[in-house]
Amino acid sequence: MPLPDITARIAAACEAAGRSPAEVTLIAVSKVQPPERVTAVLEAGHRVFGENRVQEAQGKWPAWKDAYDGVELHLLGPLQSNKVRGAVELFDVIHSVDSLKLATRIADIAQQVGRCPGLFLQINTGDESQKAGVAPEQADALIRDIRALDVPLLGLMCIPPVDETPSLHFALLAKIAARNGLPGLSMGMSADFEQAIALGATHVRVGSAIFGDRVRS
Repeated sequence: MPLPDITARIAAACEAAGRSPAEVTLIAVSKVQPPERVTAVLEAGHRVFGENRVQEAQGKWPAWKDAYDGVELHLLGPLQSNKVRGAVELFDVIHSVDSLKLATRIADIAQQVGRCPGLFLQINTGDESQKAGVAPEQADALIRDIRALDVPLLGLMCIPPVDETPSLHFALLAKIAARNGLPGLSMGMSADFEQAIALGATHVRVGSAIFGDRVRS
C-alpha cells in the first residue's frame, strides 16, 4: 500500500524543513474511490479523510464513522448554501469557505444543530475566474468579518494554478495567514505536498498517490 510511502515522505519533508511530522495532518482524499480502496486505508489505521461533495460523502461515511473510531472527515470541494446543513452535520472540517455569506450560513446552522466544524478560508491565490476562493487582496477584511461570527476559523486553503510554480502560491498563502495570526495552512496535494510542507503546510491533501487514479462510474 502506498500509504506508508507517503507518510515516510512527509516525515522526510518535515525533517528537511526543521519541523515535526506531528505538525502536518495527512488528509487522504477519498473522493470517487471504490469502497475497497478506502476501507484498506481505514484498516491500515489512517483516520483523516477528505471528500469533495456532501452528497457523495453522505452515502458512505456515516457507516464508516460507525465502524471505525476516530474518523475525521474534511470537506474540500465547493459548498452550496443548500448543502450547508448536511456538511455541518457530517464533516469535522470545511476547507472551502469563500464568502461571508457562506460563513454566516454555516454559523447559523451550527447554532441550530449544536456543532460547528473547523473552517478554512479558501484563497484564490492565482486569481483564476473559474476557481472558487476570495482574492488575496480581500482576504484580510473577510478574515476579520468571519472572526466576528465566533466560528472556529482554523486557517487558509489554496489550490495553485496547474501551470504555475506552486511554491509561489504556498508562500503567498503563508504570508496572508501569518499577518492575520492564523495557524492553519491547507495546501499541497499529491504532486507538490513536499514543497507545501517546506513552506509551512499544516494539512496536505493527498488522493491519487495513496489510492491510485480515481475511478468514475
